[in-house]
Amino acid sequence: MRSNLPLGILSGVKSAYAVVGDGSRMTDGLPPVPATTSLRQDRTVTVFLWILQILLALALLAAGGGKLAKPYEQTAEAMPWARRFSAGQVKTIAALEVLAGLGLILPAATGIAPVLTPLAATGTALIMIGAIVTHARGKEWSQIGPGVVLLVIAAVIAWGRFGPYAW
Repeated sequence: MRSNLPLGILSGVKSAYAVVGDGSRMTDGLPPVPATTSLRQDRTVTVFLWILQILLALALLAAGGGKLAKPYEQTAEAMPWARRFSAGQVKTIAALEVLAGLGLILPAATGIAPVLTPLAATGTALIMIGAIVTHARGKEWSQIGPGVVLLVIAAVIAWGRFGPYAW
């Protein structure tokens, strides 16, 4: 059965299991997985993580790209938090967001250094913690919710890709 999903999405799941003596399965050198864990469940979680990665990457690319494309003055006018930072700091934050967005997709999709994907998710979580703190200090309460949602998504991706659903 062929999948129409991008390269690399299911590559780590195809035939990664070998049954060991006690009925559990060994996954490519990782600790044994209980025999009750199905390959279908693993694929479902893998696809779910990919969906989260794509959504988070799109959000980061849009946010970071928008800040990089606009002059600092326009960004500061549209985003009150930016007034508390220099133009260079805002551009650095934007560049980190774009790099994190690319890091969530490209390494895993190409198979080149896929460990960068959970590292990008961890970096995104750190960026979101900074965003939450910045918005809280500026009493921008309505901006904290989106930061928390993106933080949780980044944490789930980091957990899954560093942990049980790593490539």
